[in-house]
Amino acid sequence: MSIVLVQGADPVFRDREVQRLIDELLGGEDRSFALDDHTFASRRRAGEAAAEIGDGDDDSRASEGSTELPAFAALATALQSPPFMTAMRVVVVREIGNATTEQAQWLASWIADPLDGVHLVLVAGGGRTPSAIDKAAKANAQIIGLGVDQTADVLQRELHDAHLKLAPDATKQVAAHLGDDAGRVPELVELLHATYGDNASLSLDEVEQYLGELGTAGRFDLTNAIDRGDVGSALETLHRMLTASSSAQPKPLHPMQVMASLVFQYQRLLRLDDPSIVTKEHAAGALGMKSAGGARFPLEAAKRLGSDGLRDAVRLLAQAELDLRGAGGLDDRTVMDVLVARLAALSRRSARR
Repeated sequence: MSIVLVQGADPVFRDREVQRLIDELLGGEDRSFALDDHTFASRRRAGEAAAEIGDGDDDSRASEGSTELPAFAALATALQSPPFMTAMRVVVVREIGNATTEQAQWLASWIADPLDGVHLVLVAGGGRTPSAIDKAAKANAQIIGLGVDQTADVLQRELHDAHLKLAPDATKQVAAHLGDDAGRVPELVELLHATYGDNASLSLDEVEQYLGELGTAGRFDLTNAIDRGDVGSALETLHRMLTASSSAQPKPLHPMQVMASLVFQYQRLLRLDDPSIVTKEHAAGALGMKSAGGARFPLEAAKRLGSDGLRDAVRLLAQAELDLRGAGGLDDRTVMDVLVARLAALSRRSARR
């Protein structure tokens, strides 16, 4: 294992996997001699020639006319120098999405012809992985892709490893409270283990006080609640989307982002408002989906609303977008509350018909 690329949306799980790899690669080697850890910092200005790597604040150029900063030169030196006083060296490069084109091309060249005795761990983040690095890694590296696990699945795994048990209502409440923010689960379980010890069986009251702020919610959580006609759940989910953040989603969503998700959802339903589309296979073809299984839910939603319901939904979306742009004089939060409540109520009335 000479070169590894660690991918995944949640930085908490990425960092855990990187730490595991570092421990595995180092073995018994002295970390102070065998480990070099670098981070591509985000570029401070659009069009800047090069981004700094590392934690320092030195903005000086390596030399007149050079596109490299001293920190990048340090990384290049670590990758090109044979190990000293150790059998090997581990070089970690984090936030590779912040690399400039030149830096990415340099790393891609190294990946294609690595130095013996040097292990390279590339860590995604900072944006999309540069194509040069991605292409070189696919041809020459081991790629570890960390999928987006459901919060409930991560919770069960972490509880098992920590030798803890939760009452069913406590498990349900943790998953509901954290929402899509699965990255907070390990820290929560560590806290519960430190508080209650091994083999503890915990009730909802014992767990609830450690839950902290509400976690994020996803686009499908909102559209599913609207489709069920559950006004209360839809509004609660909307408020999470507009106020909560997570390691995978550093900032709450802007109302216009939520609006874009809703518009996209109803555009899909409009494509299914066709009498010739009667099966989930037909729906999958109309939506360009590879699997027909996932097409059943939008097809059912489109059929429940019907042409009249979809027309009403489009009118609500159009008016809300105008209001978000200042036409109605309402604040953005109120506009979104009214829109979501009306869309959910529309689904409920359609279901009753």
